[in-house]
Amino acid sequence: MNGNNNEEETPGKGWTNGALPPAFAPHTLDGKLQLYQHHRRWIGLNSSWSRIGNDDTELSKRTSSSSSGISLVETPEEQGQRVRALIAQLCESFYKAGWATGTGGGISIRVKHNDDWRVFVAPSGLQKEDLIGDDIFELDMNRNVVQYPFSNPTLRQSACTPLWYVIYRLRPTATAVLHTHSPNAVYATLLDPTETSSCLRITHLEMLKGVGNHAYDDFLTIPIIDNRPTEDQLADQLAAAVQQYPKTNAVLVRRHGLYVWGDSWEQCKTQAESIDYVLAAAVQMKQMGIDPAVPPKSGTYRDDDDDDDDDDVEPVTKKQKTGFHGVSAADNADDLLANVTPLLPRDGFKALLLDIEGCTSSIAFVKEVLFPYVRQHLLEFLEQRPNADWLPALQQEVQSHGGGDVMTTISDCVTYLMDRDIKSAALKELQGQMWQAGYDEGELQGHVYADMKPMLEWMQGNHIPVYIYSSGSVKAQKLLFGHSTQGDLLPLLAGHFDIPSAGGKKESTSYQTIATQLGLQPSEIVFVSDAEDELVAARQAGIGKAVMSVRPGNVPMTAVGKGFPAIYSLLQLCGA
Repeated sequence: MNGNNNEEETPGKGWTNGALPPAFAPHTLDGKLQLYQHHRRWIGLNSSWSRIGNDDTELSKRTSSSSSGISLVETPEEQGQRVRALIAQLCESFYKAGWATGTGGGISIRVKHNDDWRVFVAPSGLQKEDLIGDDIFELDMNRNVVQYPFSNPTLRQSACTPLWYVIYRLRPTATAVLHTHSPNAVYATLLDPTETSSCLRITHLEMLKGVGNHAYDDFLTIPIIDNRPTEDQLADQLAAAVQQYPKTNAVLVRRHGLYVWGDSWEQCKTQAESIDYVLAAAVQMKQMGIDPAVPPKSGTYRDDDDDDDDDDVEPVTKKQKTGFHGVSAADNADDLLANVTPLLPRDGFKALLLDIEGCTSSIAFVKEVLFPYVRQHLLEFLEQRPNADWLPALQQEVQSHGGGDVMTTISDCVTYLMDRDIKSAALKELQGQMWQAGYDEGELQGHVYADMKPMLEWMQGNHIPVYIYSSGSVKAQKLLFGHSTQGDLLPLLAGHFDIPSAGGKKESTSYQTIATQLGLQPSEIVFVSDAEDELVAARQAGIGKAVMSVRPGNVPMTAVGKGFPAIYSLLQLCGA
């Protein structure tokens, strides 16, 4: 821009209103976003990533800069302009794919705004191929309108809006949700002639790799819910399906279409395209007399010597060869009910027991913040307390854990115990006092996930007490939750347990001890943890429901962990 008061800089001319250089946001003279300029060019966001995955490899990392290190997005305003234009661009693409015919379908994208989220949704009733960025609504996480469409403030929000929020509430990592009216999705829901099946199962297709967390020979299960006269009436059914199928990233609506979500808009789009391909293949296979839910008898690689060791491939039995998608109606019911996430208070449980690391709080907080704080401030802390003598107790702990000769300094003892992650009572006492000082001085703030406080408020409002059970001391627990990133959460917690008060977390007797202290039967308690050994011990103790917590950075599950219902947010436990 040259700074002159030309037409392109006049307010209302061009969706960018002159805020972005044309190289970033090309626009035409009539104010519409120009989607083509020699070659297709997708608009990027600072929350984008390039690959489906949640590991720490370079290809899976989120990035806000280019390979040259230049920032792609600098301000929230620019981010908002980009996401509005991106939604218009995506909607045109979906129209051309046959997913958004006659104003149907759409996409929602949310981006981080300071410490909260902004949710962008398309309007209702407009042709999806003709949308521009100025047609898009901007909402907060409570569905309040932050910014009406610039083009026409009288537009109505997409009828899908309540359903976008169902996914954002139950899948906290999701940042994009797509709804299609794809014919392939409609036909796939009719493969069961009785139209009563609760899910669709497909296996042995190469494009399963594009769905996310599936390989060629895995079984993809997509839940199916019944259609309703209006879109908003689907919300409860959608929420139930997402909770009952914790591994799914899509839900089919019978005779209607498909909902897909992802941790970025790229992932959401990629998964939607892959799922649509797989659904089309399933329909064609059924017409050819091939059941898409049954592994092929021949024509595909198999290592017969290893069949007994492959827990991921389901054996083909005579029972599987009959009925819709290779299973009988009874088996479909079993799929729906197996590993169902408990809902409190609906399912009759009387108390909720939570682990901390990997459940309420990030594992990285303990390992990358609390433990380094002790190492960095130990000498300073000891200098300020010259009369305190932790040395004898620490020396005894070191010796009892094979430390050999008695170490002569507190620092050496602390380093020895922390390097080996030894659960030492003396070490925990010292760490607790150091963390107390750090919290009091404002140098530390306890990390809790964003769903923690609303979950606690729900449970308190529905008379379900919530207790904490961690290997960390009760004192350390209270420091974390009393000085959390969401404020003082202690009034919302009913009590705390640690190893001295309850026993080791991998021992089944510990959970019986907790139940006794609470005056409850173990079967009346729900326990949530990211540690498989703890869940196994809880189940052996008769705990009503042991639930696997799946959080970013947690240790990947083995076949043992996959035997427990999994949740991605503590809000998935809330249900009346």
